[in-house]
Formats: sequence, C-alpha cells, structure tokens
Amino acid sequence: MTKNTRTGTDSSQKNRLLDIQDLSIEYRTKRGRLQAVHKASLRVDAGESVAIIGESGCGKTTLATSIVRMLPLNARISHGRILYRRSDDEQTRLDTASERELRTIRWSDIVMMFQTSQSSFNPVARIRTQFLDTAQAHEPNSDPQEILQRSKKLLELVYLDGEAILQAYPHELSGGMKQRTMIALALLLQPKLVILDEPTTALDLITQKKILELLNSLRETLGFSMIFITHDLGIVTQLADRVVTMYAGSVVEDAPSRSFFTSPRHPYSKGLLHAIPKLDAEFEELYSIPGNTPDLVEKIEGCLFAPRCEFALGMCRTTIPSLDEVEQGRKVACHVFGINGKSDKTSSSGGNA
Repeated sequence: MTKNTRTGTDSSQKNRLLDIQDLSIEYRTKRGRLQAVHKASLRVDAGESVAIIGESGCGKTTLATSIVRMLPLNARISHGRILYRRSDDEQTRLDTASERELRTIRWSDIVMMFQTSQSSFNPVARIRTQFLDTAQAHEPNSDPQEILQRSKKLLELVYLDGEAILQAYPHELSGGMKQRTMIALALLLQPKLVILDEPTTALDLITQKKILELLNSLRETLGFSMIFITHDLGIVTQLADRVVTMYAGSVVEDAPSRSFFTSPRHPYSKGLLHAIPKLDAEFEELYSIPGNTPDLVEKIEGCLFAPRCEFALGMCRTTIPSLDEVEQGRKVACHVFGINGKSDKTSSSGGNA
C-alpha cells in the first residue's frame, strides 16, 4: 500500500522548513546491521543555519544524505520520518516520497554539496554547459539565454568574473574558484535549503575565510536555510545559528550557537570544546576525550557515551536517555545533565568532561 507523502501543518509549524523526527538508519554489513543513525531528531526553520558536529563516523553525513534520499544501496531508513514544508499548507514526507517526487525537490528545493563536490564537474565540458544542463534537467522549457544570464549574476555574487568562468573548463579554475562556482551552481534554481558537507575542506585559510563570509552574505541576500557538517568548531562560530551535536549515531545536544559555546550541557559537547587547542597551551596540556567510540553493530544499551563519561551513573549504562527540552530552544540527551543542567560532580571541575 502506498503511503501518503503529504500531511497538513498547523499555524505553529509554518516557520518550520525541515523536521526530522526519531530517524533511524541502518547499513547491512557482513557483521550484521550497523545502526548508523539512532532515533535522531533535527529541525531547521526558514532562514536558519544549523551546524551538525561530532567525531568521524558519528552519522552526520548519513543523516544529511537521508534528507535528499541519496543513501548507499546497503542503507535504509528503518524508523522515523522526514518532513519538508513545500508551502504554507503542505508538507512532504521525504522518507516515503517516490523517486519521481524527489526529483522535483532535489536542486529545486533542496540541494546538497558533498565533501568532494569540487571534483563533480565534468572535466571535458565548459562550466556554461554544466549550468545549462542542471537548469534544463529541472526546468525543461527554460530559455538558455535566461539561464546563462542568471548563472552570470550568481557567479558575480560569489565574486567571480561570470563571463570568463562560464567559458572556462574546470581544470582552468583554482580550488577556491571551483568551490565558489559550485556554490553558484547550487543556488541556480533558488533552493530553500542548502546542505554542505565540510564546505571548506582542502582549502587554504584565506580561501576558507572568503567562503565563510560568502555563505553568510548569500544567506542574508537570498534567504535560504542551511545545514552544514563540519569538524571545525571555528567555522561553527561564524556560520551557525544553532548547533546539533551527534555521538555514535544519536543527537545528544541541540542548542543555540551562543549557548553551546558558553555553557554546553552534554558531557560530550563539553569534551569537544575542552579539546580545542589554546594558543597559550603547552603540548602536554592538549586534551582528548578518553576511550573509543562504540561498535554500532552491537545492540544499543544505555547511553553510548557512558563508557567514556566521568559523570556516568548506573542508569546511564542501562537506559537510553531521550532528547528532552531542558530550557527554551535547547535539548539534551543526558540522565545527569538533562534535569537541571549540572551535576554535583561538576561543581569542583568546572563542568569539563
């Protein structure tokens, strides 16, 4: 039986662009089913920028890729739903939408730039051809000259010579120029949501700074929402309105950016911030979170961070904590810190995990 992919929305949800609810994603492996994402919830409001952070392998990219349903063949969504608001009175369930319906949403409404997106340009085609092909794949009746004019303006918005770039081949562009060209291409069909996986990977520091300033400027000018995945907390301070922390496939904290950096609640979030090197620190003072990430093929019991957490209680090892709102706009999945934001154990340690 085919599931209905549309649901109504009430007035309180009108500003909610994307709503991921209790999403679980598993991979079929030779060892068994690997739970890459476990009951993760995430929301993005119109015009908002959300950072997803966490160690490699924590499920960040898997969660983001599920939004555009471009998961590997051995992956499947096993639980939960992904709601996307296409208009004020209509939501589409992306997790159950048909491939035909998804094709009308990708690029037109939601676009994802993968970590190696710079290398996705066709090396034997001019940039103008790739802009034309992208637009005409979604707007078959569009006028090529109008598309090229729109492309030129977008390239100029990202501080490039639109005329010259459209005539160039990818190998004629530097890494930073290709990254900015890819951003222009991603915005060609005026999407409402842009997803970026490590947007400044392999770029030098000066180019990184330019890309970050550019993304902030474009978001303010064009009004799109943004999800970006990163290991670099410095990028988060510059781009994010809200920070979502993932650990071992689960969302463990969801907080406004300022609150996250000034008063992280989850012990893992505290550990991530404590591990940021300080300019005046000695080498011996560098901090790392003790222990190793868990095996996600094994059965999930209790809080997966408990073996690495100095504040863990007995219930932490037996009961999975739920992601609960602990104050306005902030959610935490922690038995110790989720109730009142602090533990007796933290009073003498300053709250660092």
